[in-house]
Amino acid sequence: MSSNPGRKWPWIVVGGILGVVGLSYWTVKIALDNPVQMSDLDMQDYRHFEHDANTIIRNKIAFDKQYELTYVTETFKADGATVKFRLLTRDGAPVDDANITLRLTRPGTHEFDMPVGIGTVESGIYTFETVTLPKEGRWDILAQVNIGDDKRYLNLKADTRYPNVFEY
Repeated sequence: MSSNPGRKWPWIVVGGILGVVGLSYWTVKIALDNPVQMSDLDMQDYRHFEHDANTIIRNKIAFDKQYELTYVTETFKADGATVKFRLLTRDGAPVDDANITLRLTRPGTHEFDMPVGIGTVESGIYTFETVTLPKEGRWDILAQVNIGDDKRYLNLKADTRYPNVFEY
């Protein structure tokens, strides 16, 4: 008795085609369930950032030659996050007339983006409104500082589980 090897080939081809179709469907489903988020580096979408990268870097260097911007938040916690920055000239004089825009966001998603308004400004200390964060964990603190024609972006990483730790 000899088996006919020609009868197995159609099933192998059909199985291969079904496997490719199944894996393609799975890839598309995963991609739709997990969409890629637009980058918000320096509070602008990646197309503008890439186009203006050299200008942004020159602005940062020029700003840092004239001013010292420091993150001075005591603790960063989910049940009452207050963000503070100190802005001084390089001579040590406080700057109270800057326009600072602040946004709290989660890494990798825009689902929890929260713009935060300035509460008070006193002796160069900019205190932003206290907000309750919807989730514990890592947060990006994005700030844009404008003083006249001088502009600076700041992107900090903070974690509510370690309220005294942050990363520039």
